[in-house]
Amino acid sequence: MLETMEGVRRQPPEQALAYHILRYVPDLVRDEWVNIGVLVFNPETGERRLRLIEEQDEYNRVRRLHPWSDEALLRALRDELESRLDSGSVGKPGGGGASEIPWQKVLSKWEETLSNALQIAPQKGVLADDLDVEVERLYADHVAVPRRSARPGLPSGRAGIRAYCAQVFRQARIWDRIEKSVRVADFTFPGDPARLDYSYRRNGTRGFVHTLSVTRAPQDAKSLSYNVKHIAEKARYRTEFAAVTDVPLLRDNDRHRFVLDTLREVGVEPVPMEGLAVWVAKLRPSLLQ
Repeated sequence: MLETMEGVRRQPPEQALAYHILRYVPDLVRDEWVNIGVLVFNPETGERRLRLIEEQDEYNRVRRLHPWSDEALLRALRDELESRLDSGSVGKPGGGGASEIPWQKVLSKWEETLSNALQIAPQKGVLADDLDVEVERLYADHVAVPRRSARPGLPSGRAGIRAYCAQVFRQARIWDRIEKSVRVADFTFPGDPARLDYSYRRNGTRGFVHTLSVTRAPQDAKSLSYNVKHIAEKARYRTEFAAVTDVPLLRDNDRHRFVLDTLREVGVEPVPMEGLAVWVAKLRPSLLQ
């Protein structure tokens, strides 16, 4: 934050960002679409964030709206788009400024070469302080599965848990030490679309953190367990794992016990949201060394 002459601190200026909503259009004749992602970027620096649907209830929503949708295509889109962005000069070190960031060329090329089922909505602008926060906000507003108004105390889905994790990481001032949306394919098999939410490195150990909504999707613990096994077996360094859950896991609850046993079998530490700040406070010193 900046300080004025009167000694009152104020927030730094907002960034002028641009964004596109990504649409899935399985039938061009009917011209019916469903929003499946959002791309947010800073036109001056080339820094970007891409968020696409990834949870099963999101794919189920697309199928309800378009029963003949190609789920395999949707699951493969993120890696294809990331590869296209990475292969250009967008945001590469030493780019030398906005003239080295051909966003319009990249996006127009997408329109020409991507499947007809994917369309990019017209560009819009927005003022925001943080790319990560803004991509989550836009995703929640334009893409996420609509939820009924939550009652007070109702646990959040993974998007809500991730938002809380980001808030805690920022308050602890370790957000820049955290890797986001980590590909699992490096440890499992080529083409695996799965990702873990966060990763960090400390004292020769790489840690992984993933969010679990026990209330809404306890079965996700099984897929997390599968990924953890492969990472632990194939990584060439020490590893540790944590799962941030929407509720504390209680032994006398069958659902909770299933998740708890599934996680502990592969060495994943369950961390309830209400205890995350304390857990991060213990982690923080080793990340800042």
